[in-house]
Amino acid sequence: MKKVNIKKVYTRREMKDFIGLTSRIYTGCPYYIPDLEMDIRETFNPANAGLENSDIQPFIAYDEKGNPVGRIAGIINHRANEKWHTKNVRFGFIEFIDDKMVSEVLLNAVEQWGKERGMDHIQGPMGIFDFDKEGMLIEDFDKMSSMITIYNPPYYPRHMEVLGYEKEVDWVQIRIEVPKEVPAKYARVASLAKEMFGLRVRKLTGTDIHKRGYGKKVFDLLNRAYAPLFGYTEMSDQQIDLYLRRYIPLIDKQLLPVIENEANEVVGVAITMNSLSQALQKSKGKLFPVGWFHLLRALKWKKEEKAEMLLVAVHPDYQGLGVNALFFDDLIPIYNKCGIKWAETGPQLEDNIRELTQWKPLQPTFTKRRRCYKKSL
Repeated sequence: MKKVNIKKVYTRREMKDFIGLTSRIYTGCPYYIPDLEMDIRETFNPANAGLENSDIQPFIAYDEKGNPVGRIAGIINHRANEKWHTKNVRFGFIEFIDDKMVSEVLLNAVEQWGKERGMDHIQGPMGIFDFDKEGMLIEDFDKMSSMITIYNPPYYPRHMEVLGYEKEVDWVQIRIEVPKEVPAKYARVASLAKEMFGLRVRKLTGTDIHKRGYGKKVFDLLNRAYAPLFGYTEMSDQQIDLYLRRYIPLIDKQLLPVIENEANEVVGVAITMNSLSQALQKSKGKLFPVGWFHLLRALKWKKEEKAEMLLVAVHPDYQGLGVNALFFDDLIPIYNKCGIKWAETGPQLEDNIRELTQWKPLQPTFTKRRRCYKKSL
């Protein structure tokens, strides 16, 4: 390529090019799951609650003919930098054609943007906060992605290495085949957890979530359970409200077991849902004119055989006391009843041994390694 022009995204046309670039890169790819365009636009909306403690700047790259060939966003999460005593600028939303000039221009733009704001390291792909999509796929490019994970072509990590980026952390996903019966170990431990510690499974209603405070209780637990994990920053009340409005209505409440103790305190939660991968592919990221129908159909009528295990969290004081066994004891019969044959977690940190070993009785497969890269500025 003779020339690449990099621009900060300000206009509607530039944002349209930013969003639409993926249709060029992933045309014909059976593994890519598009984001909803409305979600991307909302991310960059100045009124987005996620931006109350973060700065964000999208960039778009054009070739000499004015065709979009790459995109990226620079993100500075001030709360994360304060918590972890870092000066990191994050990059996210990165997409580019297989041309080193394009990937270099994109990353250089974020590097310079970060340095101008006093940052001394760059890391990514990461989001505004930690329930956004994170990590560049470095293995298993021939497996279906999901609505909560990044998919990218195999040449992306090659570009990162050539440009001097190195590994910071890796995540893996866990895939399980849903057994016909609850494994004996889980059934036994779940029974003991109920008898010895007074724990019980509760299924929330919409009224519980929105009027009885259980939505905030669940996210308060997530904040506490995930606090020690790489890069995590606690979500604010405004961010929690955003998640409750945007995502909880999509989830079948029977697939969301909450564990309470005798004092009615929430000590564990497993947020799972039917996969929407095929519906999102059919929608092509657009709700209109017919994308909404594919999503509604997947949620209400023709459900997929896969469950997404989005988030699993246990209060630190209750880890090792059978909470995870209660999740599986509850969910496995429901998965079978719903025709769910297999389930996949979101990305799990490779060094989170406590989290990874809990799946052993289900003979898990570890798959889809993703990497957060870093570089000094």
